Amino acid sequence: MIAYAFCGSFCTLSHSLAALRRLLADGFDVLPIMSEAVFGTDTRFWRAEEFRATVSGLCGREIIHSIVDAEPLGPSLRADAMVIAPCTGNTLAKLANGITDSTVTMAAKAHLRADRPLLLALSSNDSLSANLKSIATLLCRKQVFFAPMRQDDPVKKPHSLVADYTQISEALDDAMHGRQCRPLFL
Repeated sequence: MIAYAFCGSFCTLSHSLAALRRLLADGFDVLPIMSEAVFGTDTRFWRAEEFRATVSGLCGREIIHSIVDAEPLGPSLRADAMVIAPCTGNTLAKLANGITDSTVTMAAKAHLRADRPLLLALSSNDSLSANLKSIATLLCRKQVFFAPMRQDDPVKKPHSLVADYTQISEALDDAMHGRQCRPLFL
């Protein structure tokens, strides 16, 4: 089973959904997890209810969307790997600093207690500024891996990085074999 978490980079949720569909087509059993923001916020990209129904329908499971429900992920509900796609700068910083005050950060903490791989598909406008330290910290952490990423608009958003969602399957396979997918920066 793969735990698959969505954070609030709302403009990349469609790309993440395509990556989720590829994992399901590859035969993975997927446990969906959503941040509080994704679970309950309507945006110009998705209505929350529609997105929840789509994800739950694809996975055939209820969505984990509370800290209480995420906590058992490591000790009693073991996933072979966990993906956070998109992983926002906020979630990235919390993971780098051991903060577990949300559904997704609790799920990641609980999952890492079982010493299994965590794949992050970053999507953040401040990756190359305020969050660069968090990327460096997590690159050195055991069992934490990144999907390949690129600057999405170096002129208008010079500090922004976004994962290449088409490479999540490959990056997950590498992570499950203890390897960081390369190249990391496209």
